[in-house]
Amino acid sequence: MSESLLRIGELAARAGVSIRTVDYYTTLGLISPAQRTASNYRLYRCGDVDRIHLVQRLEVHGLPLEDIAKAFTAKPADTAALLGQIDTDLRTLQEAADAASPEMHGLLTVIANRVHSLITIALELPL
Repeated sequence: MSESLLRIGELAARAGVSIRTVDYYTTLGLISPAQRTASNYRLYRCGDVDRIHLVQRLEVHGLPLEDIAKAFTAKPADTAALLGQIDTDLRTLQEAADAASPEMHGLLTVIANRVHSLITIALELPL
């Protein structure tokens, strides 16, 4: 059984965004039409609603849309290199927190929690 497809306006309404946002996300490659109608209307998958929400969550945490689009298209080898860099950065952050004054330790703890939140969200990215 095939899933039902949504026109751009239906997708926008379900995701709680404007049609212009759907257009922009499509242009950036954050979402892609599943197919087009005979009249050339774009049709999207229902799962694109969740993808739009994921993009919004990442954007709230300060990730640029262009970086999110790159993450969606990253190959496993790219992801492995990125995870290695994150691991190195987290170790550096932990070392700084261990050596920091109590005031700085609190700030570094907040930063570490934000990083962990971003990693959790990133793990939801489709591979």
